[in-house]
Amino acid sequence: MSSSLIIGQYIPSDSVIHRLDPRSKIAVIFFYVVIVFFANSVMSYGVLALFALSSAVLSKVPFSYIMKGLKPVWFLVIFTFLLHLFVTREGEVAFSLFGWAVYEEGLIQGAAISLRFFLLILVTSLLTLTTTPIEITDAIEELLGPLKKVKFPVHELALMMSISLRFIPTLMQETEKISKAQASRGVDFRTGAFKDRVKAVVPLLVPLFVSAFKRAEELAMAMEARGYQGGEGRTKLRELKLERRDWLLFAVFILLAAVLFLTRS
Repeated sequence: MSSSLIIGQYIPSDSVIHRLDPRSKIAVIFFYVVIVFFANSVMSYGVLALFALSSAVLSKVPFSYIMKGLKPVWFLVIFTFLLHLFVTREGEVAFSLFGWAVYEEGLIQGAAISLRFFLLILVTSLLTLTTTPIEITDAIEELLGPLKKVKFPVHELALMMSISLRFIPTLMQETEKISKAQASRGVDFRTGAFKDRVKAVVPLLVPLFVSAFKRAEELAMAMEARGYQGGEGRTKLRELKLERRDWLLFAVFILLAAVLFLTRS
């Protein structure tokens, strides 16, 4: 279970994507998520897919590892495609599947929405795969820095997001360990009536919640023991600084956005 989830996991490497400033990566991904909804042609989707796949290659993270980690997402992608395939009733009939008429507009919308969803998951996953939780925390705090003027708890928000990302793999590993322990005691999670399967999940959830609260308490005690007092007066070991490669990334992304809008239908 834990090996099939890449959200929150960091893969050390010396790639150009790893060396980028985390602020530039977050900013580009944010605007990528925005412009992906403007694509409405084969060319525009091709440009977006080329950017995402090129980023995955430049990250030097094995593509097979990324695809394996996206297994839980494939169900949603396929479900989205099939939903549009059988629900959309516009355009001409393309073909008949099991006696059900499939329309051209359903094929187009299903493929577009599924590809859009896949690209969003792929690009956002690259952020956590190539950026440490500490870098993400510092970047979010820097980007939301202007909100400090209105007394917004920027540091605390960034810290909570970083801790959440950090503990996703840990909780998944804990879930896998507990489920194997319960299965060795005869608990069956996969067969039987739905009511019985729901009851079988209870022995899994209770120790999982107890373990999560215990880890949260240990983390709070460790932070207090080290004198953590929030973001007031804190300094950083590494100062974030935009370099030439970051400005090159912005230029490439602006070019990508321009090509996208030129290739729209």
